[in-house]
Amino acid sequence: MNELEVGERNWTIEEVVEVAERQASLSLSRSPSWREKIAAGANFLKDLLEKEREIYGVTTGYGDACQRAVAPHLLYELPIQLTRFHGCGLGRHLDDVQARAVLVVRLLSLARGYSGVTPLLLERLADLLHHDILPLIPEEGSVGASGDLTPLSYVAALLLGERRVLYKGSEMEAGEALNLAGLTPLRLQPKEGLALMNGTSVMTALACLAFKRATYLAKLACRITSLTVIALDGNRAHFDARLFEQKPHKGIIRAAAWIREDLTSQREYSQRRLQDRYSLRCAPHIIGVLLDALPHFRETIEVELNSVNDNPLIFPEDEVVLHGGHFYGGHIAHAMDSMKTLVANLADLLDRQIALLVNESMNHGLPANLSGAEGDRLTINHGFKAVHIATSAWAAEALKLTMPASVFSRSTESHNQDKVSMGTIAARDCLRVIELTEQVAAALILAGAQGLELRRRLAPIELPPHLDQMCEDIHSFFPFLTEDRPLEATLRFVKQEIKEERWALYTR
Repeated sequence: MNELEVGERNWTIEEVVEVAERQASLSLSRSPSWREKIAAGANFLKDLLEKEREIYGVTTGYGDACQRAVAPHLLYELPIQLTRFHGCGLGRHLDDVQARAVLVVRLLSLARGYSGVTPLLLERLADLLHHDILPLIPEEGSVGASGDLTPLSYVAALLLGERRVLYKGSEMEAGEALNLAGLTPLRLQPKEGLALMNGTSVMTALACLAFKRATYLAKLACRITSLTVIALDGNRAHFDARLFEQKPHKGIIRAAAWIREDLTSQREYSQRRLQDRYSLRCAPHIIGVLLDALPHFRETIEVELNSVNDNPLIFPEDEVVLHGGHFYGGHIAHAMDSMKTLVANLADLLDRQIALLVNESMNHGLPANLSGAEGDRLTINHGFKAVHIATSAWAAEALKLTMPASVFSRSTESHNQDKVSMGTIAARDCLRVIELTEQVAAALILAGAQGLELRRRLAPIELPPHLDQMCEDIHSFFPFLTEDRPLEATLRFVKQEIKEERWALYTR
C-alpha cells in the first residue's frame, strides 16, 4: 500500500480519497524542520499563557462570549466543554469513507503549523486512521462558519475517549476502542479543542469525494450517450471534429471526441432523422460544461484542502497571534453549489435519453419500453416502463436540490456568526445529487444495453472492441430482458459499480 506523507507538501484530492478508501496510508513527516515548526507553535502558545495574554478561545469564552475571561485554573477544562456542548448533531452518520476523509483533511490543516497544536495531537489523528477508529459524525448541524463546529466536535470527543465510534467496522464507546487499539485518551491543550473544531474539514472532505465521483460521471455520461446513439440508430455526424473546431470550448471538444471514439464503426448519417433530438445532438455541449468547470473546482478544493482554516492563527516566528475568519467555507460552498447544478444537468440529460429509448414513436423501430417479449406475451410485459418512471423521479429530485445552499445564510449565535457559508449543506446536497445521478446512469446503462441488443436483432452492428467488451460485461449480470422481472437488485449493483468506477473510460 502506498504511504503518503503529511508535512510540508501539498496534497491532492486523489490522495485524500485514496486514504479515505483505504487504498493508501499516511504517515507524519520525519523532517526536522517541519517537526520543529509544529513544536514552535505549541511552545509559543504555552509561553503566552504563562504571561496571561488574552487569546480568543484559549483564555476567553467562545463566539459571542469572547469578552468573558476564563480563570487560569479552568483553561484545560475549556476545550472539553467546547466539545461537549457541540455534541448535538442529528441526521444520518457520515459513512466510514467520509469519516476517514474528514480525519485526513483536518490533519492536513493542523499540520500546516499555524494552529498552535502539539505534535502529539497530530500523531493521534494519524493513529486513528492507522487503527481505523472512526468518529460517528452526524451530517446535520453545521452552518459552515465558524467552520464545521458540531460535526468536528465528534472528532475531538473521540480523542478525549468520549461518544460512540466505529472500530474496524464495529460500533462501540470511544474509550473502549482506544483501549483495544492500545491508545489512551488525550488531555487537550487549551487551544486544541478549538483547533480541531474551528475549520472547514467536513465540507472539504465531502467535496473531495464529490469531485472524484462527478469526474467519473462526466465520462460515463459520454459512454451512455454513445450506447443510446447506437441503439437509436442516430447520427454520428453530430460529433464530427470539424463542428467543434468552430465552438472550441475544451470540455465540449473532449466530450465530442470521446463519443466519436465510441462511434467509429457507425455510419455517418442515419436514415432515420437528419438531426437527432437535443439529448443526443447536444450531449457534448451539456457534458462539456461540467468538464470545463472541473479544473476550477479542483483548484478551489485543493487550495482549501491545503490551507489553515481555524482561528486564531499562531505565528511563532513573528511572536504574534492573529484573529481572522479562515473558518468561513464560502469557496467550498460555491464549488459544491455549482457542481451539483452541473451534475444534475447530467441526470436530466440521461433521463431525456431513456425517454427516447422507451418511446416506440421516437426510438426508430425498437419495441415499446424496450421489451424483449414477443407475440401475445407483449401484452403482459412492460420492459423498462417502470424504470423510466423511476428515472424521472430521481432526475426530478436531483434538479430540485440544485437550489444554492450558499444563499441561505442565517444569523446565528447571538448575531456573532451573522453571515455564514452553508458550505457543508452545499457539499451534502452535491453528494446527494451525485447519488441520484448515478441511479439515473445505472438505469441508462441497462436500458442502453437492452436497446443495443434489440437493434442488433434488427440489423448487424459492429462495435469498437472497448464498447463491445463493456456490453458483454453488462450482459454478464443483466441477461436480455424478455419476461419482466424486478430490477431493483440489478440497479443497486450497477449503481455501486459506477461508484467504484468499474468501467475504464477514455484516457485521452
